[in-house]
Amino acid sequence: MNDRSADATGPRSGSLPVPGATLGYEVRGTGPLLLLIPGGAGNADVFHGVAPVLAAHFTVASYAPRGISGSPLDAPGQEQRVAVHAADAGRLLDLLSPDEPCYVFGTSSGGVTAVELLTLHPHRVRLAVAHEPPLARVSADPGPALDAFAQISDVAAREGAGAGYARMGAAMGEAKPLDPGEDEGAPEPMPEELRAAVEASSAHFLQHVLQPFTHHTPDLARLRAAPDRLVVGVGRASRGQLPHTLATELAEAVGARRREFPGGHLGSVEHPAAFARALHRVLREADPAPEADG
Repeated sequence: MNDRSADATGPRSGSLPVPGATLGYEVRGTGPLLLLIPGGAGNADVFHGVAPVLAAHFTVASYAPRGISGSPLDAPGQEQRVAVHAADAGRLLDLLSPDEPCYVFGTSSGGVTAVELLTLHPHRVRLAVAHEPPLARVSADPGPALDAFAQISDVAAREGAGAGYARMGAAMGEAKPLDPGEDEGAPEPMPEELRAAVEASSAHFLQHVLQPFTHHTPDLARLRAAPDRLVVGVGRASRGQLPHTLATELAEAVGARRREFPGGHLGSVEHPAAFARALHRVLREADPAPEADG
């Protein structure tokens, strides 16, 4: 492990060699460990505004999944596997909190990893919160979603990331309008560091992550056996869109609690402070005293 910090108050950053890759991570705060897993082509900067708020209550760790900017693969170009990403997350938990089970939050494809981590390594997870994990095979009618995600990957491989994202936007569908009293204000602009990371990693995500993650089949029996250990998050501004629908179906399929978060599918970036407060409430609701100071 390599730890370094730009200043006394900033995050402590480090790297963890794992089979086939090196994970770049950062840690801030004190208290029980909360691991934040980004989705899509995002790295730890997905949580640029979320992690500092939560660090008042937890030791907050975030990282770039293997193959994403900041966590290079030893051999780029390989299709990714959900179980391998879950093992990576488990290794970070073992490194940063070897003796205590931890809280885990994942968004989008990171939510798929969080669900799989709970399934495969339940002894390491105190509570998993999965925000709009696009697990299409959980749907009662998975065919259209599976086809849509496969087409996005195919378009990205043939025509580039821009065309892939355009196809993704069409596949997600239109969000239902918010009621006047639900207006959340304008979303914050994406930080330049995150934008650069997303651009650098989009081809990898669209061609090697999107399809295997969306086509993954979770172990529903194991999840049904521990419904109090999983909370499924949905975006207030993504009602009617495919990720919101799939997340709702997952919650119903396993008997997990469903909780609404500010913003849409990218709520942690769009409304980070409000998103962090909502996540903190969810963690406290699930476990009334998850913090070091109670």
